Amino acid sequence: MTASPRPGRNARSLEGPLVATVDDIPQLNELFAEAFTERYRKDGMTGVRVPPLNPAIWRYAIEGAGDGALCWRDERGRLAAFNIVHHSGTEGWMGPLCVRPDCQGAGLGKIIVDSGLRWLRQQSVTVIGLETMPRTLDNIGFYSNLGFVPGHLTVTMTLDAALGERAPTLLSALSSREKEAAVAACRDLTMRVMPGYDFTRELELTDRHGLGDTLVVGPLEAPTGFAVCHTVPLVEGRTRDELRVLKLVLARRSGLPPLLGSLADLARRSGARRVAIRLQGEYPDAYRTLVALGARVRWTDLRMSAYGWNEVAPLEGMVLSNWEI
Repeated sequence: MTASPRPGRNARSLEGPLVATVDDIPQLNELFAEAFTERYRKDGMTGVRVPPLNPAIWRYAIEGAGDGALCWRDERGRLAAFNIVHHSGTEGWMGPLCVRPDCQGAGLGKIIVDSGLRWLRQQSVTVIGLETMPRTLDNIGFYSNLGFVPGHLTVTMTLDAALGERAPTLLSALSSREKEAAVAACRDLTMRVMPGYDFTRELELTDRHGLGDTLVVGPLEAPTGFAVCHTVPLVEGRTRDELRVLKLVLARRSGLPPLLGSLADLARRSGARRVAIRLQGEYPDAYRTLVALGARVRWTDLRMSAYGWNEVAPLEGMVLSNWEI
């Protein structure tokens, strides 16, 4: 498909959607930093400069998205927009996505979101979502006009790293045979707690590229919980300062406090100063648990879903799934 921006605002024709690859990381990073810095400027935060992301994080996002890593190019071959679209089984979400500032206002934003919606529906997902900054009214209005509705806040909270009584069980420490069995058991647990969800790709990519680790709770053949964590710096050129939890699954919500203790221990052993958890607002008891343990609130995002494609928390257990890279 070729997208033609509205004459008078942007006369160049754009080719897409194409599939972004790891070779596009420098251009993706440049566009990401430029577009989100401009977004902050429009929100009145003129002193904020969004830095480039760690190329290892882009590689994880692109390989995880596969042919859902959608991009658009101008007539000179430069990236004009991208939408990195993901699905983990029946869970689908978009992010990051942005349009180059000089290409904005020409309808390209609608095109990249509609393309993401179409791609996700082809994957037979039951959930389609994204996250945006709650103070950015333009973004909320834009997504609302495309059929998205607001849901809960996602609250980023941090706990200080601290050694526990014993070292946690980690996927990286297992033999190849044990690792394969543990990944399959984690998939089975996820399917029981949240039917249709599958975080196998995230576990395998994290392990293959050494981005962090997966902490497993309980017997390897029948775990009661796990958490996929990244310790590589999110921002290019930064030092390792936090362990970020991307996916967390528990058979029972009562298992959260000991799992948090193990995560704090893993952060300490990996050289990070804190654990960062993006907690979805549909788990108020978990929020109270984190506050009671001394967690600090660092950031909020508004979770939005395509109407009729919203997520539903499990009746038992817990699934935390980060809709950001």
